[in-house]
Amino acid sequence: MDQIYNSIIEALIFASDEPITASEIVKAIKSTDGKDTQITTGNIDKVVDELNELYQAEDKAFSIKSIAEGFTFCTKPEYAKYIGYITVERSKRRLSQAAVETLSIIAYKQPLTKPELESIRGVNSDYIISTLLEKNLITIKGRAETIGRPILYGTTDEFLMYFGLNKITDLPKPREIDEIMKDEDFLEQKRQIMMNEVEQVIEDEVNNSEDRSESTIE
Repeated sequence: MDQIYNSIIEALIFASDEPITASEIVKAIKSTDGKDTQITTGNIDKVVDELNELYQAEDKAFSIKSIAEGFTFCTKPEYAKYIGYITVERSKRRLSQAAVETLSIIAYKQPLTKPELESIRGVNSDYIISTLLEKNLITIKGRAETIGRPILYGTTDEFLMYFGLNKITDLPKPREIDEIMKDEDFLEQKRQIMMNEVEQVIEDEVNNSEDRSESTIE
């Protein structure tokens, strides 16, 4: 295979808004250069390995990872706390604690019904389920073979991308979660998230108060 395809493959992965599969890369190249182009999905895997070796040798801050059965660029773990700060600042995309809790239960117990979910959480989950469906983090997987045939929910590829997973079995085990919960960087990011949420509540209250004042004046 021509060496030029290394750069083409790199460019396709870089330019893709979401993880791109090896077959999609092959299709893009053959659609452009002709169906007779000698390139296979195996070539793509090999090129990705070669690119990662190059990035490692040049001590780059990123590498190509396999996520949701596709390839995407990711920064190295040692820069997580810096990138985490930026992520925390982008509050609109964050999930609430209740949403994360609900999503975790669905991820580990899927497929499961709303009654099953609510029996675990102990509270009504209508609003959170609607939010997660809107964000495409969960989807309807069918109906349970029980009385009333309630809807079954499960996670999506968007969920895998959101959390940087290649497949659902890559979810951390309970023991690994305990270790993460004790990590100092995690605790600091959690503190920042909580502070931001408090600030957002205060800001919302101030805005609502101003709106009510303006309505009274009018």
